[in-house]
Amino acid sequence: MNKLHAGIRSNRSAHATYLLLACFCLLLAVTLSAQAPESGGKTGIARRLADVKFPPGEGPDCLQFFLENGDMKIGPTTAIMKAAPKCVVPPHYHTAEEQLIIVKGYVSTGMEGMKDTVLGPGGFAMMPSKAPHWFTCTAKEECLMFVTFDRAYDIVWLKPNK
Repeated sequence: MNKLHAGIRSNRSAHATYLLLACFCLLLAVTLSAQAPESGGKTGIARRLADVKFPPGEGPDCLQFFLENGDMKIGPTTAIMKAAPKCVVPPHYHTAEEQLIIVKGYVSTGMEGMKDTVLGPGGFAMMPSKAPHWFTCTAKEECLMFVTFDRAYDIVWLKPNK
């Protein structure tokens, strides 16, 4: 009889161990699948600058804008801009936060409440949501800039007061 009770206890203990191990494995699987990156069908992008075809923009004629990634109607987006020498982009603002990185040329940029700054290649500017800002390509060659917006794109042109 003792052997029978010992066998039942040992069998229960093994079942409890297996059940605990199965619960742990299930919890681990759920945790890992929740942390797995989405594979929503979005593909990567790799594009040479030579392959970029700049269409006419909606701003000044001297500025061209090519969407690299995203959907401007819903954002966020990344674009590359090309400005002709001496191109002036007058004061404006966006609902989105804008970040600007200079790739080529020299750009004088300013924001309301800040002194204008000339940025060269690698220069960076961040314009908060609805902050009036402006820029001019001051180089003797075209200026190239990457620009990102953190949400849907819009632009509100302002009357210059400087």
